[in-house]
Amino acid sequence: MYAQTDLIAKLSAKIATIHTSPPPENALPSEDALSNARSKLQRHLPSSGLGLEETVRHLRQDIIPGLNASSRSSNYYGFVTGGSTPAASLAENIVTAYDQNCAVHLPNEAVTINVEDRALTLLAELLKLDPTQWPHRIFTTGATSSNILGIACGREYIIAEASALRSEGITSVGEMGILESMRRAGVDRIQVLTTAPHSSLVKAAGILGLGRASVVDVGLQDKPHKFDVPKLKKLLEAPGTASIVAVSACEVNSGLFATSNLTEMEELRKLADMYGAWIHVDGAMGLMGRILDSPTYQTIIDSCAGLELADSLTGDGHKLLNVPYDCGFFFSRHREIPARVFQNPNAAYLSAGPGGDEIMSPLNIGLENSRRFRALPVYASLTAYGKDGYRDMLERQVELSRGFAEYLYGSEDFELLPKFEGKKEEVLANIFMIVMFRAKDEGLNKEVTNRIKATRKIYASGTAFEGKPACRLAVSNWMADVQRDLPTIKEVLGRVVAEWKENN
Repeated sequence: MYAQTDLIAKLSAKIATIHTSPPPENALPSEDALSNARSKLQRHLPSSGLGLEETVRHLRQDIIPGLNASSRSSNYYGFVTGGSTPAASLAENIVTAYDQNCAVHLPNEAVTINVEDRALTLLAELLKLDPTQWPHRIFTTGATSSNILGIACGREYIIAEASALRSEGITSVGEMGILESMRRAGVDRIQVLTTAPHSSLVKAAGILGLGRASVVDVGLQDKPHKFDVPKLKKLLEAPGTASIVAVSACEVNSGLFATSNLTEMEELRKLADMYGAWIHVDGAMGLMGRILDSPTYQTIIDSCAGLELADSLTGDGHKLLNVPYDCGFFFSRHREIPARVFQNPNAAYLSAGPGGDEIMSPLNIGLENSRRFRALPVYASLTAYGKDGYRDMLERQVELSRGFAEYLYGSEDFELLPKFEGKKEEVLANIFMIVMFRAKDEGLNKEVTNRIKATRKIYASGTAFEGKPACRLAVSNWMADVQRDLPTIKEVLGRVVAEWKENN
Protein backbone atom coordinates (compact mmCIF):
# COMPACT_ATOMS: atom_id res chain seq x y z
CA MET A 1 0.00 0.00 0.00
CA TYR A 2 1.53 3.31 -1.03
CA ALA A 3 1.87 6.12 1.48
CA GLN A 4 0.11 9.25 0.23
CA THR A 5 3.38 11.09 -0.34
CA ASP A 6 4.76 8.19 -2.43
CA LEU A 7 1.55 8.01 -4.42
CA ILE A 8 1.59 11.74 -5.14
CA ALA A 9 5.25 11.54 -6.20
CA LYS A 10 4.43 8.77 -8.69
CA LEU A 11 1.39 10.69 -9.95
CA SER A 12 3.48 13.82 -10.38
CA ALA A 13 6.03 11.94 -12.46
CA LYS A 14 3.27 10.46 -14.61
CA ILE A 15 1.65 13.86 -15.14
CA ALA A 16 4.98 15.37 -16.13
CA THR A 17 5.38 12.61 -18.74
CA ILE A 18 1.87 13.14 -20.10
CA HIS A 19 2.23 16.90 -20.44
CA THR A 20 5.69 16.83 -22.01
CA SER A 21 4.75 14.18 -24.60
CA PRO A 22 3.34 15.35 -27.94
CA PRO A 23 -0.43 15.77 -27.97
CA PRO A 24 -2.34 13.00 -29.79
CA GLU A 25 -2.88 13.55 -33.49
CA ASN A 26 -6.52 12.50 -33.34
CA ALA A 27 -9.19 14.16 -31.24
CA LEU A 28 -11.41 11.08 -31.38
CA PRO A 29 -10.63 7.38 -30.88
CA SER A 30 -10.86 5.08 -33.88
CA GLU A 31 -13.99 3.03 -34.46
CA ASP A 32 -11.97 -0.11 -33.69
CA ALA A 33 -10.87 1.34 -30.33
CA LEU A 34 -14.46 2.24 -29.47
CA SER A 35 -15.74 -1.19 -30.45
CA ASN A 36 -12.98 -2.95 -28.53
CA ALA A 37 -13.57 -0.84 -25.40
CA ARG A 38 -17.29 -1.60 -25.42
CA SER A 39 -16.72 -5.32 -25.94
CA LYS A 40 -14.20 -5.51 -23.08
CA LEU A 41 -16.41 -3.86 -20.46
CA GLN A 42 -17.31 -6.16 -17.56
CA ARG A 43 -20.76 -7.64 -18.18
CA HIS A 44 -21.24 -8.75 -14.59
CA LEU A 45 -19.66 -7.96 -11.24
CA PRO A 46 -16.83 -10.51 -10.68
CA SER A 47 -17.04 -12.54 -7.47
CA SER A 48 -13.45 -12.16 -6.36
CA GLY A 49 -12.44 -9.13 -8.40
CA LEU A 50 -9.75 -8.80 -11.03
CA GLY A 51 -7.12 -7.48 -8.67
CA LEU A 52 -5.29 -4.18 -8.93
CA GLU A 53 -2.72 -5.16 -11.58
CA GLU A 54 -5.27 -6.69 -13.94
CA THR A 55 -7.62 -3.74 -13.43
CA VAL A 56 -4.81 -1.32 -14.29
CA ARG A 57 -4.07 -3.34 -17.43
CA HIS A 58 -7.79 -3.39 -18.31
CA LEU A 59 -8.11 0.38 -17.92
CA ARG A 60 -4.90 1.13 -19.80
CA GLN A 61 -5.31 -1.26 -22.73
CA ASP A 62 -9.09 -1.53 -23.08
CA ILE A 63 -10.77 1.61 -21.73
CA ILE A 64 -8.32 4.48 -22.28
CA PRO A 65 -8.01 3.90 -26.06
CA GLY A 66 -11.79 4.41 -26.26
CA LEU A 67 -11.75 7.83 -24.58
CA ASN A 68 -11.70 11.04 -26.58
CA ALA A 69 -8.69 13.27 -26.19
CA SER A 70 -10.57 16.39 -25.10
CA SER A 71 -8.14 17.41 -22.36
CA ARG A 72 -5.06 16.11 -24.12
CA SER A 73 -5.64 17.45 -27.61
CA SER A 74 -5.92 21.01 -28.82
CA ASN A 75 -7.92 19.62 -31.77
CA TYR A 76 -11.00 18.96 -29.63
CA TYR A 77 -13.51 21.74 -30.30
CA GLY A 78 -16.72 20.36 -28.86
CA PHE A 79 -19.02 21.45 -26.03
CA VAL A 80 -16.59 24.17 -24.89
CA THR A 81 -14.43 21.62 -23.10
CA GLY A 82 -11.20 23.02 -21.75
CA GLY A 83 -8.10 21.00 -20.99
CA SER A 84 -6.23 20.65 -17.74
CA THR A 85 -3.01 22.58 -17.21
CA PRO A 86 -0.07 20.60 -15.76
CA ALA A 87 -0.37 22.42 -12.43
CA ALA A 88 -4.11 21.73 -12.24
CA SER A 89 -3.60 18.06 -13.14
CA LEU A 90 -1.05 17.60 -10.37
CA ALA A 91 -3.34 19.27 -7.83
CA GLU A 92 -6.28 17.14 -8.97
CA ASN A 93 -4.37 14.01 -8.06
CA ILE A 94 -3.54 15.44 -4.64
CA VAL A 95 -7.27 16.06 -4.23
CA THR A 96 -7.97 12.39 -4.94
CA ALA A 97 -5.16 11.15 -2.70
CA TYR A 98 -6.33 13.14 0.33
CA ASP A 99 -10.07 12.84 -0.45
CA GLN A 100 -11.30 15.81 1.58
CA ASN A 101 -14.97 16.71 2.03
CA CYS A 102 -14.93 20.49 1.72
CA ALA A 103 -18.27 21.36 3.26
CA VAL A 104 -17.64 22.68 6.78
CA HIS A 105 -15.09 25.35 7.60
CA LEU A 106 -12.99 23.88 10.43
CA PRO A 107 -9.94 26.18 10.58
CA ASN A 108 -8.41 24.34 13.56
CA GLU A 109 -8.47 21.04 11.65
CA ALA A 110 -7.72 21.76 7.97
CA VAL A 111 -6.97 24.58 5.54
CA THR A 112 -9.25 23.31 2.78
CA ILE A 113 -11.86 26.07 3.04
CA ASN A 114 -9.12 28.68 3.47
CA VAL A 115 -7.67 27.42 0.18
CA GLU A 116 -11.10 27.64 -1.45
CA ASP A 117 -11.63 31.19 -0.23
CA ARG A 118 -8.15 32.20 -1.37
CA ALA A 119 -8.60 30.53 -4.77
CA LEU A 120 -11.88 32.40 -5.26
CA THR A 121 -10.18 35.64 -4.24
CA LEU A 122 -7.39 35.07 -6.78
CA LEU A 123 -9.98 34.19 -9.41
CA ALA A 124 -11.88 37.40 -8.69
CA GLU A 125 -8.66 39.37 -9.15
CA LEU A 126 -8.01 37.59 -12.46
CA LEU A 127 -11.49 38.62 -13.61
CA LYS A 128 -10.93 42.21 -12.44
CA LEU A 129 -13.53 41.96 -9.69
CA ASP A 130 -13.00 43.48 -6.24
CA PRO A 131 -13.14 40.44 -3.90
CA THR A 132 -14.48 42.59 -1.06
CA GLN A 133 -17.56 43.37 -3.16
CA TRP A 134 -18.37 39.68 -3.74
CA PRO A 135 -18.65 38.09 -0.27
CA HIS A 136 -20.83 35.18 -1.40
CA ARG A 137 -18.44 33.08 -3.45
CA ILE A 138 -18.22 29.35 -3.89
CA PHE A 139 -17.08 26.60 -6.25
CA THR A 140 -19.80 24.42 -7.79
CA THR A 141 -20.03 21.47 -10.13
CA GLY A 142 -20.47 23.77 -13.12
CA ALA A 143 -22.41 26.63 -14.65
CA THR A 144 -25.68 24.70 -14.39
CA SER A 145 -25.48 24.47 -10.59
CA SER A 146 -24.14 28.04 -10.50
CA ASN A 147 -27.17 29.21 -12.45
CA ILE A 148 -29.39 27.43 -9.93
CA LEU A 149 -27.62 29.35 -7.16
CA GLY A 150 -28.05 32.63 -9.04
CA ILE A 151 -31.74 32.15 -9.76
CA ALA A 152 -32.37 30.91 -6.19
CA CYS A 153 -30.67 33.99 -4.72
CA GLY A 154 -32.49 36.21 -7.19
CA ARG A 155 -35.83 34.64 -6.27
CA GLU A 156 -35.15 35.31 -2.56
CA TYR A 157 -34.12 38.90 -3.28
CA ILE A 158 -37.03 39.94 -5.51
CA ILE A 159 -39.62 38.46 -3.12
CA ALA A 160 -38.00 40.32 -0.21
CA GLU A 161 -37.99 43.55 -2.24
CA ALA A 162 -41.66 43.15 -3.08
CA SER A 163 -42.63 42.38 0.52
CA ALA A 164 -40.68 45.41 1.74
CA LEU A 165 -42.96 47.60 -0.37
CA ARG A 166 -45.91 46.20 1.58
CA SER A 167 -44.18 46.93 4.93
CA GLU A 168 -44.46 43.28 5.95
CA GLY A 169 -40.77 42.84 6.77
CA ILE A 170 -38.49 40.34 5.06
CA THR A 171 -40.32 37.43 3.48
CA SER A 172 -38.06 34.44 2.84
CA VAL A 173 -38.79 31.78 0.23
CA GLY A 174 -36.26 29.53 1.94
CA GLU A 175 -38.25 29.71 5.17
CA MET A 176 -41.88 29.95 4.04
CA GLY A 177 -41.88 28.38 0.61
CA ILE A 178 -42.55 30.02 -2.72
CA LEU A 179 -46.37 30.07 -2.60
CA GLU A 180 -46.70 31.62 0.85
CA SER A 181 -43.87 34.07 0.15
CA MET A 182 -45.44 35.25 -3.08
CA ARG A 183 -48.81 35.65 -1.36
CA ARG A 184 -47.33 37.77 1.43
CA ALA A 185 -45.31 39.84 -1.04
CA GLY A 186 -48.29 40.44 -3.31
CA VAL A 187 -46.51 38.80 -6.24
CA ASP A 188 -48.59 36.90 -8.79
CA ARG A 189 -45.80 35.94 -11.14
CA ILE A 190 -42.00 35.61 -11.27
CA GLN A 191 -40.26 36.00 -14.63
CA VAL A 192 -36.70 35.51 -15.85
CA LEU A 193 -36.02 38.00 -18.64
CA THR A 194 -33.12 37.17 -20.91
CA THR A 195 -31.87 36.78 -24.48
CA ALA A 196 -31.05 33.52 -26.27
CA PRO A 197 -31.08 31.67 -22.93
CA HIS A 198 -28.78 28.72 -22.32
CA SER A 199 -30.63 25.50 -21.57
CA SER A 200 -29.15 25.40 -18.06
CA LEU A 201 -30.90 28.66 -17.20
CA VAL A 202 -34.25 27.23 -18.28
CA LYS A 203 -33.44 24.06 -16.33
CA ALA A 204 -32.69 26.12 -13.22
CA ALA A 205 -36.05 27.86 -13.48
CA GLY A 206 -37.79 24.51 -13.69
CA ILE A 207 -35.93 23.04 -10.72
CA LEU A 208 -36.60 26.06 -8.53
CA GLY A 209 -40.36 26.03 -9.04
CA LEU A 210 -40.51 29.11 -11.26
CA GLY A 211 -41.24 26.93 -14.25
CA ARG A 212 -39.50 26.77 -17.59
CA ALA A 213 -42.24 28.98 -19.01
CA SER A 214 -41.10 31.77 -16.67
CA VAL A 215 -38.02 32.29 -18.86
CA VAL A 216 -38.97 34.99 -21.35
CA ASP A 217 -36.76 35.76 -24.33
CA VAL A 218 -36.62 39.53 -24.87
CA GLY A 219 -34.07 39.55 -27.67
CA LEU A 220 -34.24 41.83 -30.68
CA GLN A 221 -35.76 40.39 -33.84
CA ASP A 222 -32.64 40.91 -35.96
CA LYS A 223 -30.12 40.46 -33.13
CA PRO A 224 -31.58 37.82 -30.81
CA HIS A 225 -28.58 37.92 -28.46
CA LYS A 226 -29.22 41.61 -27.66
CA PHE A 227 -31.87 43.02 -25.31
CA ASP A 228 -34.94 44.71 -26.72
CA VAL A 229 -34.82 47.38 -24.01
CA PRO A 230 -38.32 48.86 -24.55
CA LYS A 231 -39.80 45.35 -24.36
CA LEU A 232 -37.71 44.61 -21.28
CA LYS A 233 -38.91 47.78 -19.56
CA LYS A 234 -42.54 46.99 -20.35
CA LEU A 235 -42.24 43.52 -18.81
CA LEU A 236 -40.49 44.90 -15.72
CA GLU A 237 -43.38 47.33 -15.24
CA ALA A 238 -46.02 44.60 -15.22
CA PRO A 239 -48.05 44.81 -11.97
CA GLY A 240 -47.80 41.93 -9.51
CA THR A 241 -44.64 40.67 -11.21
CA ALA A 242 -41.14 40.16 -9.79
CA SER A 243 -38.23 39.84 -12.20
CA ILE A 244 -34.77 38.40 -12.63
CA VAL A 245 -32.76 39.76 -15.57
CA ALA A 246 -30.30 37.17 -16.90
CA VAL A 247 -27.44 38.47 -19.05
CA SER A 248 -25.64 36.05 -21.36
CA ALA A 249 -21.93 36.81 -21.52
CA CYS A 250 -21.07 34.89 -24.71
CA GLU A 251 -24.12 33.05 -25.99
CA VAL A 252 -23.33 29.37 -26.41
CA ASN A 253 -24.30 29.03 -30.08
CA SER A 254 -23.12 32.24 -31.72
CA GLY A 255 -20.46 33.30 -29.22
CA LEU A 256 -21.94 36.81 -29.07
CA PHE A 257 -22.48 38.91 -25.94
CA ALA A 258 -25.80 40.33 -24.72
CA THR A 259 -24.19 43.69 -23.95
CA SER A 260 -21.72 45.66 -26.06
CA ASN A 261 -20.41 48.22 -23.60
CA LEU A 262 -20.56 49.71 -20.11
CA THR A 263 -23.43 52.03 -21.04
CA GLU A 264 -25.72 49.10 -21.84
CA MET A 265 -24.95 47.38 -18.53
CA GLU A 266 -25.54 50.65 -16.68
CA GLU A 267 -28.94 50.91 -18.34
CA LEU A 268 -29.84 47.38 -17.23
CA ARG A 269 -28.67 48.17 -13.70
CA LYS A 270 -30.79 51.33 -13.60
CA LEU A 271 -33.90 49.44 -14.73
CA ALA A 272 -33.28 46.63 -12.23
CA ASP A 273 -32.94 49.08 -9.36
CA MET A 274 -36.06 50.91 -10.44
CA TYR A 275 -38.21 47.76 -10.42
CA GLY A 276 -36.54 45.72 -7.67
CA ALA A 277 -35.09 43.18 -10.10
CA TRP A 278 -32.01 40.99 -9.69
CA ILE A 279 -29.33 40.89 -12.42
CA HIS A 280 -27.68 37.52 -12.98
CA VAL A 281 -24.83 37.03 -15.48
CA ASP A 282 -24.35 33.64 -17.11
CA GLY A 283 -20.66 34.00 -17.88
CA ALA A 284 -19.76 30.34 -18.34
CA MET A 285 -17.53 31.30 -21.27
CA GLY A 286 -17.54 35.06 -21.69
CA LEU A 287 -16.52 36.11 -18.19
CA MET A 288 -12.92 35.19 -18.99
CA GLY A 289 -12.92 37.90 -21.67
CA ARG A 290 -12.34 40.37 -18.83
CA ILE A 291 -8.69 39.31 -18.59
CA LEU A 292 -7.91 40.62 -22.10
CA ASP A 293 -6.27 44.05 -22.28
CA SER A 294 -4.94 44.54 -25.83
CA PRO A 295 -6.71 46.85 -28.33
CA THR A 296 -6.75 43.81 -30.64
CA TYR A 297 -9.57 42.47 -28.50
CA GLN A 298 -11.34 45.77 -27.80
CA THR A 299 -14.75 44.53 -28.96
CA ILE A 300 -14.59 41.65 -26.46
CA ILE A 301 -13.26 43.92 -23.72
CA ASP A 302 -16.14 46.34 -24.28
CA SER A 303 -18.66 43.49 -24.25
CA CYS A 304 -17.40 42.44 -20.81
CA ALA A 305 -17.43 45.97 -19.41
CA GLY A 306 -19.92 46.54 -16.62
CA LEU A 307 -20.57 42.88 -15.81
CA GLU A 308 -19.40 43.76 -12.30
CA LEU A 309 -22.67 45.72 -11.91
CA ALA A 310 -24.63 42.47 -11.68
CA ASP A 311 -25.92 40.94 -8.46
CA SER A 312 -24.51 37.51 -9.30
CA LEU A 313 -22.03 36.02 -11.75
CA THR A 314 -21.39 32.46 -12.85
CA GLY A 315 -18.54 30.85 -14.71
CA ASP A 316 -17.03 27.49 -15.59
CA GLY A 317 -13.51 26.66 -14.46
CA HIS A 318 -13.46 23.54 -16.63
CA LYS A 319 -13.85 25.72 -19.69
CA LEU A 320 -11.41 28.59 -20.29
CA LEU A 321 -9.77 28.38 -16.86
CA ASN A 322 -8.56 24.94 -17.97
CA VAL A 323 -8.92 23.05 -14.71
CA PRO A 324 -10.35 19.50 -14.54
CA TYR A 325 -14.00 18.58 -14.60
CA ASP A 326 -16.01 19.32 -12.66
CA CYS A 327 -15.55 22.93 -11.59
CA GLY A 328 -17.88 25.91 -11.80
CA PHE A 329 -17.89 29.07 -9.70
CA PHE A 330 -20.42 31.55 -8.37
CA PHE A 331 -20.07 35.11 -7.08
CA SER A 332 -22.75 37.28 -5.47
CA ARG A 333 -22.69 40.74 -3.94
CA HIS A 334 -25.21 39.84 -1.22
CA ARG A 335 -23.77 38.31 1.92
CA GLU A 336 -27.06 38.10 3.82
CA ILE A 337 -29.03 36.15 1.20
CA PRO A 338 -27.21 32.75 1.03
CA ALA A 339 -27.96 31.83 4.64
CA ARG A 340 -31.67 32.46 4.03
CA VAL A 341 -31.61 30.14 1.02
CA PHE A 342 -28.99 27.46 1.72
CA GLN A 343 -28.57 27.32 5.51
CA ASN A 344 -28.43 23.80 7.01
CA PRO A 345 -30.82 23.94 9.99
CA ASN A 346 -30.71 21.73 13.09
CA ALA A 347 -27.49 19.84 12.28
CA ALA A 348 -25.22 20.26 15.27
CA TYR A 349 -22.55 17.90 13.90
CA LEU A 350 -22.09 20.24 10.93
CA SER A 351 -21.29 23.23 13.12
CA ALA A 352 -18.17 25.08 12.09
CA GLY A 353 -17.10 25.70 15.69
CA PRO A 354 -14.75 28.52 16.74
CA GLY A 355 -13.05 30.08 13.77
CA GLY A 356 -11.78 33.59 14.13
CA ASP A 357 -12.36 34.53 10.48
CA GLU A 358 -15.41 35.46 8.41
CA ILE A 359 -15.27 32.59 5.94
CA MET A 360 -18.69 30.94 5.63
CA SER A 361 -18.98 27.16 5.51
CA PRO A 362 -19.78 26.17 1.91
CA LEU A 363 -22.68 23.94 2.96
CA ASN A 364 -24.51 27.05 4.20
CA ILE A 365 -24.02 29.07 1.02
CA GLY A 366 -24.39 26.45 -1.72
CA LEU A 367 -26.21 23.30 -2.79
CA GLU A 368 -23.92 20.52 -1.62
CA ASN A 369 -23.15 19.08 1.80
CA SER A 370 -20.64 16.72 0.20
CA ARG A 371 -18.04 18.45 -1.95
CA ARG A 372 -14.71 17.44 -3.43
CA PHE A 373 -11.71 19.73 -3.00
CA ARG A 374 -12.11 21.26 -6.47
CA ALA A 375 -10.57 24.52 -5.26
CA LEU A 376 -7.05 23.09 -5.16
CA PRO A 377 -6.55 22.70 -8.94
CA VAL A 378 -7.83 26.27 -9.39
CA TYR A 379 -5.48 27.58 -6.72
CA ALA A 380 -2.52 25.64 -8.17
CA SER A 381 -3.16 26.75 -11.75
CA LEU A 382 -3.71 30.42 -10.88
CA THR A 383 -0.59 30.40 -8.73
CA ALA A 384 1.50 28.64 -11.38
CA TYR A 385 0.59 30.84 -14.36
CA GLY A 386 -0.73 34.11 -12.95
CA LYS A 387 -2.47 36.88 -14.87
CA ASP A 388 0.03 36.96 -17.72
CA GLY A 389 0.00 33.20 -18.21
CA TYR A 390 -3.77 33.04 -18.41
CA ARG A 391 -3.92 36.04 -20.69
CA ASP A 392 -1.46 34.31 -23.03
CA MET A 393 -3.57 31.14 -23.04
CA LEU A 394 -6.73 33.05 -23.89
CA GLU A 395 -5.08 35.18 -26.56
CA ARG A 396 -3.87 32.01 -28.33
CA GLN A 397 -7.37 30.57 -28.19
CA VAL A 398 -8.92 33.74 -29.61
CA GLU A 399 -6.29 33.95 -32.34
CA LEU A 400 -7.00 30.38 -33.41
CA SER A 401 -10.75 31.11 -33.45
CA ARG A 402 -10.21 34.24 -35.52
CA GLY A 403 -7.81 32.45 -37.85
CA PHE A 404 -10.47 29.85 -38.59
CA ALA A 405 -13.17 32.53 -38.96
CA GLU A 406 -10.97 34.37 -41.46
CA TYR A 407 -10.60 31.15 -43.46
CA LEU A 408 -14.38 30.75 -43.52
CA TYR A 409 -14.88 34.41 -44.43
CA GLY A 410 -13.02 33.92 -47.69
CA SER A 411 -14.21 30.38 -48.41
CA GLU A 412 -16.17 29.37 -51.52
CA ASP A 413 -17.55 26.31 -49.72
CA PHE A 414 -18.42 27.53 -46.23
CA GLU A 415 -20.31 30.42 -44.67
CA LEU A 416 -19.40 32.09 -41.37
CA LEU A 417 -22.36 32.50 -38.99
CA PRO A 418 -24.09 34.61 -37.91
CA LYS A 419 -23.81 36.93 -40.89
CA PHE A 420 -21.92 40.01 -39.77
CA GLU A 421 -22.04 43.38 -41.47
CA GLY A 422 -18.90 45.40 -42.11
CA LYS A 423 -15.35 44.87 -43.28
CA LYS A 424 -13.44 41.67 -42.57
CA GLU A 425 -11.56 43.26 -39.66
CA GLU A 426 -14.83 44.33 -38.06
CA VAL A 427 -16.31 40.87 -38.54
CA LEU A 428 -13.31 39.13 -36.95
CA ALA A 429 -13.35 41.55 -34.01
CA ASN A 430 -16.61 39.93 -32.88
CA ILE A 431 -15.05 36.46 -32.70
CA PHE A 432 -14.16 35.35 -29.18
CA MET A 433 -13.75 31.57 -28.94
CA ILE A 434 -16.79 30.11 -30.71
CA VAL A 435 -16.94 29.86 -34.51
CA MET A 436 -20.23 28.77 -36.10
CA PHE A 437 -20.52 27.97 -39.80
CA ARG A 438 -22.32 25.91 -42.41
CA ALA A 439 -21.58 24.50 -45.84
CA LYS A 440 -23.00 26.43 -48.76
CA ASP A 441 -24.01 23.19 -50.46
CA GLU A 442 -27.28 22.18 -48.78
CA GLY A 443 -26.58 18.48 -49.23
CA LEU A 444 -23.15 18.70 -47.66
CA ASN A 445 -24.43 20.95 -44.91
CA LYS A 446 -26.73 18.20 -43.64
CA GLU A 447 -23.72 15.93 -43.19
CA VAL A 448 -20.80 18.28 -42.60
CA THR A 449 -20.53 17.86 -38.82
CA ASN A 450 -20.53 14.06 -39.00
CA ARG A 451 -18.07 14.11 -41.89
CA ILE A 452 -15.70 16.33 -39.90
CA LYS A 453 -15.88 14.00 -36.90
CA ALA A 454 -15.44 10.95 -39.14
CA THR A 455 -11.90 12.12 -39.97
CA ARG A 456 -11.08 11.62 -36.24
CA LYS A 457 -8.63 14.52 -36.61
CA ILE A 458 -10.77 17.22 -35.02
CA TYR A 459 -14.01 17.23 -33.07
CA ALA A 460 -16.79 19.70 -33.81
CA SER A 461 -20.30 20.10 -32.40
CA GLY A 462 -23.43 20.02 -34.48
CA THR A 463 -25.97 22.78 -33.91
CA ALA A 464 -28.73 24.66 -35.73
CA PHE A 465 -29.06 28.24 -36.93
CA GLU A 466 -32.11 29.86 -38.53
CA GLY A 467 -33.78 26.47 -38.86
CA LYS A 468 -30.90 24.81 -40.72
CA PRO A 469 -28.07 22.52 -39.59
CA ALA A 470 -24.82 24.22 -38.68
CA CYS A 471 -21.48 23.32 -37.20
CA ARG A 472 -19.66 24.91 -34.31
CA LEU A 473 -16.04 24.92 -33.19
CA ALA A 474 -15.26 26.00 -29.63
CA VAL A 475 -11.60 26.74 -28.94
CA SER A 476 -10.96 26.40 -25.23
CA ASN A 477 -7.79 24.38 -24.67
CA TRP A 478 -4.71 25.94 -23.05
CA MET A 479 -2.49 24.22 -25.65
CA ALA A 480 -4.08 26.04 -28.61
CA ASP A 481 -1.46 27.05 -31.18
CA VAL A 482 -2.59 28.80 -34.35
CA GLN A 483 0.55 27.83 -36.29
CA ARG A 484 0.10 24.14 -35.49
CA ASP A 485 -3.67 23.76 -35.24
CA LEU A 486 -5.09 25.98 -37.98
CA PRO A 487 -3.50 23.98 -40.83
CA THR A 488 -5.10 20.82 -39.40
CA ILE A 489 -8.55 22.46 -39.34
CA LYS A 490 -8.15 23.69 -42.91
CA GLU A 491 -6.90 20.29 -44.07
CA VAL A 492 -9.90 18.51 -42.52
CA LEU A 493 -12.45 20.87 -44.06
CA GLY A 494 -10.67 20.71 -47.40
CA ARG A 495 -10.80 16.90 -47.30
CA VAL A 496 -14.50 16.93 -46.41
CA VAL A 497 -15.32 19.17 -49.37
CA ALA A 498 -13.11 17.21 -51.79
CA GLU A 499 -14.66 13.86 -50.84
CA TRP A 500 -18.16 15.30 -51.12
CA LYS A 501 -17.54 16.74 -54.56
CA GLU A 502 -15.90 13.52 -55.74
CA ASN A 503 -18.91 11.43 -54.75
CA ASN A 504 -21.63 13.88 -55.69
